[in-house]
Amino acid sequence: MSSLFSLQGRIAVVIGGTGELCGAMAEGFAGAGAHVILVGRDPVKAEARLAKIKAAGGSGEFKVGEATNKTDLIRLRDEILAQHGKVDILVNGAGVNSPTPFLEIDEAQLDRILTVNIKGVVFGCQVFGEVMVKAGSGSIINLGSESAILPLSRVFTYSASKAAVHNLSKNLAREWAPKGVRVNTLVPGFFPAEQNRKVLTPERVASILGKTPMARFGEAKELIGASLLLASDAGSFITGSEIVVDGGFAAMSI
Repeated sequence: MSSLFSLQGRIAVVIGGTGELCGAMAEGFAGAGAHVILVGRDPVKAEARLAKIKAAGGSGEFKVGEATNKTDLIRLRDEILAQHGKVDILVNGAGVNSPTPFLEIDEAQLDRILTVNIKGVVFGCQVFGEVMVKAGSGSIINLGSESAILPLSRVFTYSASKAAVHNLSKNLAREWAPKGVRVNTLVPGFFPAEQNRKVLTPERVASILGKTPMARFGEAKELIGASLLLASDAGSFITGSEIVVDGGFAAMSI
């Protein structure tokens, strides 16, 4: 069973790897044997995460990269190929949010959220997916959202952008399955993280937990199991899927 979930010898690029959720996923990949490349803009957070990875015996590095700049991603990809010769796993996890009432959403905010949350995923899939298609293998994990499945108040633009990510993942899965590349969406429920803490007012927290059968928030490390399934040979027949990790939130009605 350990060999089924092993990522030994694989190269994992984690865009957004300096964040809490994707950082935990990166730790999981490294623990399973992958060499992890964290991509982001914050070297301080990256070094803290890499210290944890290396203390546990894992292998990783940090590269500065801008998810919304395709030219920058191409530069990054070419550096990685020159160093490691391949990319086996890609996580598209960069994201932003804002709790703005619908009639108050201005064009600048709309553009910012859509650019990071959907354009960044498109560029990541194009730039690194091209390498995987040529190699005839690879796993892409796009970070989706519960708000793409169920309507959640106060996160209109974010929800629309994540719905686009879900749709894109399914379309790419269909397109690239014959080429050996799997594309799936990992869907976290409510995990307190930097981008959503400003949304989590006491009233909203009470509402969320009241609709979550497990009656608690998720911990970042609880995404590791699902991400290893999608990245490893254990998930070799999984593509175009939405793997929901939410403590039962999506199963709740009345």
